[in-house]
Amino acid sequence: MTHPGTAAAGADREWTDSGGPKQAGSGGGRSRVATGTAGGAATDAAPPEPGDSGLRGNRLVTALFLAPAMLVLAVLVLYPILYTAVRSLFGAEGFDQWVGLDNYVEMFEPGSATWTAIRNNVVWVVVTPTVVTALGLVFAVLTERIRWATAFKVVVFMPMAISFLAAGVTFKMVYDQDPDIGVANAVTVAVHDTFSEPAPYPGARSRPPDAKLEGDAVPLVAVKGGGFQTRDEVAAGKPIYLSMVGVDDNRLPPAATDAPTQGTGQGLNGVVWRDFQKGGAGTLGGVDPGEKGLPGVTVEALRNGNVVASTETDRSGRFAFPNLTSGSFTVRLPADNFVASYSGINWLGPSLVTPSIIGSYIWIWAGFAMVLIAAGLAAIPRDALEAARVDGATEWQVFRRVTIPLVRPVLIVVVVTLMINVLKIFDLVFVIPPESSQPAANVIALEMWRVAFGARDLGLGSALGMLLFLVVLPAMLFNVRRFRKEQS
Repeated sequence: MTHPGTAAAGADREWTDSGGPKQAGSGGGRSRVATGTAGGAATDAAPPEPGDSGLRGNRLVTALFLAPAMLVLAVLVLYPILYTAVRSLFGAEGFDQWVGLDNYVEMFEPGSATWTAIRNNVVWVVVTPTVVTALGLVFAVLTERIRWATAFKVVVFMPMAISFLAAGVTFKMVYDQDPDIGVANAVTVAVHDTFSEPAPYPGARSRPPDAKLEGDAVPLVAVKGGGFQTRDEVAAGKPIYLSMVGVDDNRLPPAATDAPTQGTGQGLNGVVWRDFQKGGAGTLGGVDPGEKGLPGVTVEALRNGNVVASTETDRSGRFAFPNLTSGSFTVRLPADNFVASYSGINWLGPSLVTPSIIGSYIWIWAGFAMVLIAAGLAAIPRDALEAARVDGATEWQVFRRVTIPLVRPVLIVVVVTLMINVLKIFDLVFVIPPESSQPAANVIALEMWRVAFGARDLGLGSALGMLLFLVVLPAMLFNVRRFRKEQS
């Protein structure tokens, strides 16, 4: 049996959103929850509210957890920054030499080493992130359309597992000037020699004109632009012996035979041979047994400075101009016979050292860009791409108008990350260039290390450190702002 008072009280109560009863007429005030007593009567009790003591306790716990990290940041980050900023206002002698902003003015003096470093860093920031991101985008798109995509990604990303020091040593050999060592020049020389026939006897030369020739050799003199010619005019009908030295054994053709001791041609004729005997034996300027003729040498006959005939020597080094039977001539061996072999490009010379180092950096970081962009491409809704294709868009239009806009946030992440990284580039620039080219390849981080720890000028070194901090700071702030937007 229900008590009348209890039923009336239950009829007058309203239920709260959480299922509990609320006292009628309470309005917008604090709700009072009805609870039953042992005797069945309902009583109202207000829920407890968090007090100030609880809030202070939470803040205290948070502070205790953050204190170690904040202490480490203060010691390892904040204090060095403040110390460097103050130290940059003093000279190399220490805090007793106040120079104000003189160190910062010195950095931007045109022609100085620090100015070269700043200029090179600008080149790095403008070129490298753009090229790496573009290559990463191309690779990421291609891996969606080719077989063995996983294997391709592994190969491209593998350089990221190599330290910058090891990569620098590797590329120092890649860019070596010797084609037998440097891969880059080996390829360059192979391509060059495919379209341009090399000289038959590079580096060969005649004996000096004042050499005391014992044989019948005619003295030769060097001509402008390379090559050699007879010092005096020679007459047709008498054999002309032209001796050459400095011919490598490997350059002698297998078909070369011994040079003849007597000329047998008609008209203006003679012999071009290697005048060399091992051990210094033989006649200086005379054809000795076993001395080889030089086949394939171009020989020109000149009269009054004009070329009137041209021919090549045979297997024994003989040449002849049968139609030149009278008069005096100058016999010339053109420079094309002796020009040095093409040895490739001086990749690490002052003019190309910075692009070469940037190339090695691109090789390392292209895989990083590819992996991030590929993850962004995987998140693109495929119905948007298919809709564009159904509407008649070409693959290039789909790529330019749909793919790139949808993956733009990832591209921005890659570009900003690379910008921060290249501003601090040090290892590759320190390892790859030879000592003669390092001033031309200098960057801010390397110059800071050289000035502060090499020249012991901590004032200018600190100024360079502050410059590096200030140029990296905007990119870092941009990343922080972007992270906050993503979390909000």
